[in-house]
Amino acid sequence: MSDPRLGRIRNFCIIAHIDHGKSTLADRLLELTHTLTPQQMKAQVLDDMDLEREKGITIKSHAIAMEYRARDGLNYELNLIDTPGHVDFTYEVSRALAACEGAILVVDASQGIEAQTLSNYYLAKDQALTIVGCINKVDLPAARPDDIALEIEHVTGVPAERVCRISAKTGLGVEALLEQVIADVPPPSGDTDRPFRALIFDSKFDQYRGVVCLVRVVDGTLRAGERIQFLSTGVEHEVTEVGKLRLKLDAEPVLKAGQVGYVVAGVKTVAEARVGDTLAIAGGEQELQPVPGFRETKSMVFSGLYPIDAEQYAALKEALARLRLNDASLDYEPETSVALGFGFRCGFLGLLHLEIIQERLRREFQIDLIATTPSVMYHVLLTNGEFLKVDNPSQMPPVQNIELIEEPVVLAHVVTPTDYLGNIMKLCQDRRGVFVDMVHLEEKRIRARLLRSAEERVARLRVARLRVLRLPGGRRRQAGRAPERRGRGRTVRHRAP
Repeated sequence: MSDPRLGRIRNFCIIAHIDHGKSTLADRLLELTHTLTPQQMKAQVLDDMDLEREKGITIKSHAIAMEYRARDGLNYELNLIDTPGHVDFTYEVSRALAACEGAILVVDASQGIEAQTLSNYYLAKDQALTIVGCINKVDLPAARPDDIALEIEHVTGVPAERVCRISAKTGLGVEALLEQVIADVPPPSGDTDRPFRALIFDSKFDQYRGVVCLVRVVDGTLRAGERIQFLSTGVEHEVTEVGKLRLKLDAEPVLKAGQVGYVVAGVKTVAEARVGDTLAIAGGEQELQPVPGFRETKSMVFSGLYPIDAEQYAALKEALARLRLNDASLDYEPETSVALGFGFRCGFLGLLHLEIIQERLRREFQIDLIATTPSVMYHVLLTNGEFLKVDNPSQMPPVQNIELIEEPVVLAHVVTPTDYLGNIMKLCQDRRGVFVDMVHLEEKRIRARLLRSAEERVARLRVARLRVLRLPGGRRRQAGRAPERRGRGRTVRHRAP
């Protein structure tokens, strides 16, 4: 290791299933390291969006730098990234993992390992990260810490005796967890003498300073006044400010290898700062290779977004560009409808992702939208040999011209108690699912793999999201305003999820 300073840096993230206590644990870590004053502390302090607080979920990954004096007497620089837990925001997790060397895997002491626990663990395993096991909510009456520890050992290979027992709500065991992170998570590799390279793992738009790139520095150093370039486009800019990520942006004179921070370079075009790109020093003599670790996102659900006021089309275009800046999983392209006018065909990772984007457009940009019914992408082979990708019903060719249609399928990993296996298999078979295999995780818990239609899943989730309110006199209506459609002698109401 060329720089002894790197030995006192730890870059790690928190991954878990939704509602297993990631943000609460982040609060306790901030308190323990005295990163924030008591006046600044509040519940889920890193969740800075009103939407996150209202729904009680993390939507965006949040990074923050902490300083901690460990029991060995040394001061450590800890860079923490709090991640979402819902499956629709898995891409946020993958971006956070690419900037880390370790991950705290949080498991609820009463719920045990659940779907996103496994999904996020496999993402971390693919990135070769060090896993620190942690059982949260051990103070609950229904907690089963010993059983859950054996379950974690069986699934992840982390020895049960090395799994920390904590209560993020009360702070019990959090200090021991932080000491274990320092002991187990390796320091970052890198060389300050090499040319500067940094990975952009997130970015956001500032009205006055332009695009702010959140980076993990791999090699070299960077100061204000130096020129950098984006390797994917070759565009060069002069750096105006660098710094660390506190609750707000904290300017520093220099960023060094191994650190996580931000770079402001007067970038005004949001398309130039692509998440996953590599920043490098401009005018270097040797050709630098991009930093690996990112995977391409793949949209699963498609829907058309149209402004209610046609004059807001340009504003919607700019708003989608800004949202894509810090949500690389959002895809969109212009679309025209005879009934709705000009809009955009958007691709999302799931129905919750669609709902969040709609709500953010309404709240942050004051744009009221009409959303078409979500659908999935089909592959269509025509009789003349032409191959089409269809994500809009209006684009489906006449049936006499179709040779073959392929629909997307989902390989679902279902973790369930053995008592419910029969009913779950019947439910999936009724929805055109196909049983693949199953693995016993423990005596009364199994993981089954099933193939099922993605379109069937989207349709069923939309039906489940439609809330029915009973009115006086036995009448019913949908929650919120929704257009009517009459068919087969009855009135059906629909609204976007």
